[in-house]
Amino acid sequence: MKFKADEIATIIKEEIKQYTTAIDVAEVGKVLEIGDGVAHIYGLPKAMAMEMLEFSSGAVGVVFNLEENSIGAVVLGDYLDIKEGDEVRTTGQLLSVPVGPALVGRVVDPLGRPLDGKGPINSPYRRPLEIIAPGIAERQPVNEPLQTGIKAIDSMIPIGRGQRELIIGDRKTGKTAIAIDTIINQRGGDVICVYVAIGQKESTVAGIVETLHRHGAMDYSIVVSAGASDPAPLQYIAPYAGCAMAEYFMYEQGGHTLCVYDDLSKQAQAYRQLSLLLRRPPGREAYPGDVFYLHSRLLERSCKMAELKIITRKDAPADSEDGVNGKVYKGEQDAEALEADFEALPDKDQHEIRKLKKSGGSLTALPVIETLEGEVSAYIPTNVISITDGQIYLEPDLFFAGVRPAVNVGISVSRVGGNAQVPAMKKIAGSLRLDLAAFRELEAFAQLGTDLDAATQRQLDRGRRMVELLKQPQYEPMDVIDQILSIHAGSRGFLDDLPLDRVRDFEQALLKHYRDEHAEVRADLEKSPKMTDELDARLKEIVANFKKTFVEANA
Repeated sequence: MKFKADEIATIIKEEIKQYTTAIDVAEVGKVLEIGDGVAHIYGLPKAMAMEMLEFSSGAVGVVFNLEENSIGAVVLGDYLDIKEGDEVRTTGQLLSVPVGPALVGRVVDPLGRPLDGKGPINSPYRRPLEIIAPGIAERQPVNEPLQTGIKAIDSMIPIGRGQRELIIGDRKTGKTAIAIDTIINQRGGDVICVYVAIGQKESTVAGIVETLHRHGAMDYSIVVSAGASDPAPLQYIAPYAGCAMAEYFMYEQGGHTLCVYDDLSKQAQAYRQLSLLLRRPPGREAYPGDVFYLHSRLLERSCKMAELKIITRKDAPADSEDGVNGKVYKGEQDAEALEADFEALPDKDQHEIRKLKKSGGSLTALPVIETLEGEVSAYIPTNVISITDGQIYLEPDLFFAGVRPAVNVGISVSRVGGNAQVPAMKKIAGSLRLDLAAFRELEAFAQLGTDLDAATQRQLDRGRRMVELLKQPQYEPMDVIDQILSIHAGSRGFLDDLPLDRVRDFEQALLKHYRDEHAEVRADLEKSPKMTDELDARLKEIVANFKKTFVEANA
């Protein structure tokens, strides 16, 4: 056999070209103990908190406990292939997830891996799970409504963009239904929705995804699922992963996002499990001492970012972020300085005030908490109530009495209030919550069977009809203009003498009458949603005339 010297020389030259002197330097530790998704590792003295680790089995872990001679790590995924003595390497990277437009319309796990069978997610963007929430100066007050499409909420417990509104109640009282209706109501708008399912049955999550598909809501939604059978570490990181995915649209595109965490009581239980396995000292209800921080550092990331403006030339590129004077002005805070600087320009006709595209976004959070036997004063519920900007409390007794959504108006509150309502709704529904709370007390008193005076009877009649008017079927969110027209008819007393079982029919017929016969009234309200005295009088006239024909037709 002959050797071809030129071929051998060519191969050797290629090998020499590709030879590198780089040395693979990595910290390597050993698994001391593994069990229940928690690993104790020796030999990684420079590991950082929340740093990603690679196990020799291919599993991924996160540094959780930093102890004197070892570290405690949680394994994200299958830990059964990891054995005592296995090698563990640090990565030098904090735990992060893929983010960006590629995730919209997909169902993923808390690590951003697809669960919907639609192929891999190719996104060039990643964000760390945990970041420090924006400071005071970077925020602006919540004053823009986020319509849920639910009459009882938009009229009495309004939610604004950037708000954190807790949905709380016992099991099977309609908490998820409110969140899903809110997501469906964003159809055709500019809000990206992220639904995080924590510790739920796979069949339940599949049903929710199917509902979102059916209503066209998956076109602008991301579903993050950590099921009941998933390990506790995945349930623990799921809300942070969902928040990071939503933050991309807020920070990088100046967009508006809605994040639903369903539910945080299961996340707290998963965190309690991890903490106890890592021998952290238990406190009240066996939760670790930092369980408040678990939720506060998540929910504080929800905010409405301040709008940043610059003075730039009219012919400057649309994506330019450099002002002619090098200044960036923050919303209302610098409004006067911005106006003065613009007026002082010698050639101001060639300049304009421009909002930076990446500013002014918002992240609205709807955390869900499940109570036991209506116990809102338990540890986790009180923690989350103190962090959020209000709560929607769903009462089992109302739910089983057929009042759905079963909102208890006495305990429910929005700490943003009328600032997050359109002016017309604020005017007609301003006293509705107090009136209904008073009606509930009066109703309890009236059950004693005492004789009631005419004024009290009128109040009871009005209250019963308003309760009937605020009932709403699931997955049928209502446009805010229709809500205003409907509640206006009820609050002005046009339903007081209608039979209770005719209230819903009257509402449907009235809204159809407005659409068919008085489209100009709806158009005016959409253009300027303010309830002037003239408009109020016009609406009263329309409802009065319609009521006559409705009563005659149903006599």
